[in-house]
Amino acid sequence: MSDPEIFISAPELTQFARNILEAVKVPPDKSDLAATSLVAANLRGVDSHGVQLLAFYVEQIEHGDLIPTAEGHVISENGGSMIFHGEDGLGQHVANVCSDHAIRLAKQHGISMVVSRESNHFGAAAYWAQKMAAAGQIGIVMCDASSIVPPWQAKQTRLGTNPICMAVPGPWLLDMATTTVAANKIFKAAFNKQPTIPPGWAMDSEGVPTTDTQTALKGLIMPLGGYKGSGLAMMVEILCAVLSGGAMSSELGGIRIRGRKFRVNQSFLAIEIERFMPVPEFTARVEKLVGMIKSAAPAAGYDEVLVAGDPEWRMEEKRQREGIPIGLGTWQTLAEVAEKRGVPVPTV
Repeated sequence: MSDPEIFISAPELTQFARNILEAVKVPPDKSDLAATSLVAANLRGVDSHGVQLLAFYVEQIEHGDLIPTAEGHVISENGGSMIFHGEDGLGQHVANVCSDHAIRLAKQHGISMVVSRESNHFGAAAYWAQKMAAAGQIGIVMCDASSIVPPWQAKQTRLGTNPICMAVPGPWLLDMATTTVAANKIFKAAFNKQPTIPPGWAMDSEGVPTTDTQTALKGLIMPLGGYKGSGLAMMVEILCAVLSGGAMSSELGGIRIRGRKFRVNQSFLAIEIERFMPVPEFTARVEKLVGMIKSAAPAAGYDEVLVAGDPEWRMEEKRQREGIPIGLGTWQTLAEVAEKRGVPVPTV
C-alpha cells in the first residue's frame, strides 16, 4: 500500500519553493534557479533531491551556514581549467556559474574542467550535466558530500554519497550515488514515517545490514558494491576536494549540520563533441548504441531492457501530465516552514 500523498502541478510547486526561498532573503534570480532545479528533480521522480531539501536550506540560511547573496569568484583560470570559490553561497548558483564556465572553456579548448570549493548542496547533479548536453557537449558532474558513509571494511564514516553524473545529446543519462541509494532516500522515508526501507540500503552503527528506518538514520549508508563503491567515492573525492584545494572527507559539514559551513566541492567536466564529430552524428550513434543494448532479450520478470535515463524521462512525462506527488510528511514539513515565514501554502 502506498503512503498518503498530495498532488501539485510543477508550476505551483516551483512558485511555492521560490516564495519560501525569497522569504529567507535569497535574491529572486537565485530563488528561481534553486526552485526550478529542485522541482525538475521531483518531475524526474528523484524526490530525494527535490523540494524536501528546502527545509534544510532554510535552516542553513537562518543559522548563517549558507550565505544566500554570495556570488562566488574565480580563483584561477588556466586554459581549459578553472578553480572557483563559492563563498558559502547557494549551491545551485555556484553550479550554474561553473557550468557556464565549463561550457565556455570547452568551446575554446575542446575540453574543460571547472572545480569549485566552499559551496553548498546543488540538488541533483543531472540538472547541471544536462545543461552541458544541451550545449552540444558531454557533461560530467561530480561532487563530494557529508562524510556519512563508511569506507569498505570500516564502521566509522569518512566518505560521502559522492554522486557521478554523465549527460549526452541523446537518449542516455546516468546520475548515480556511490552508495546503494542517495542518503536523502532514507531521510525521505523518515519524513514520511515509513518504518522500513529496502534491504541493502543501510547498516546499523556496527556495520550490520538493517531495514529499520530509524536504525538506518543513526547508522551507516551502504557503499555501492562494497569496495568498488568506496573506490568510486574516493575517485570523486580526489577530483573534487583534493583538486579544488577545498575541505576533504570529515572536514565537510552538511545540510543537516548546524554551526558549520558545508564547504562542499564540485567538479564540472565538459567535452566539446564537435571536436570529434558533428553533434547530430554523435547523437545518432548514441541512439544506435542504446538500441543495441535494448534489443537484448529481457530476463525473467522483466518486460523490457531499460538504460540510464529511461525511468526518469518516463516519470517526468507522467508527472507533467498528472502532477507531482508529495508525501504528506514532506508536505507538512514544507507547510510549517512556509507558515513560520509568512508564506501562503497552496491549497491542494
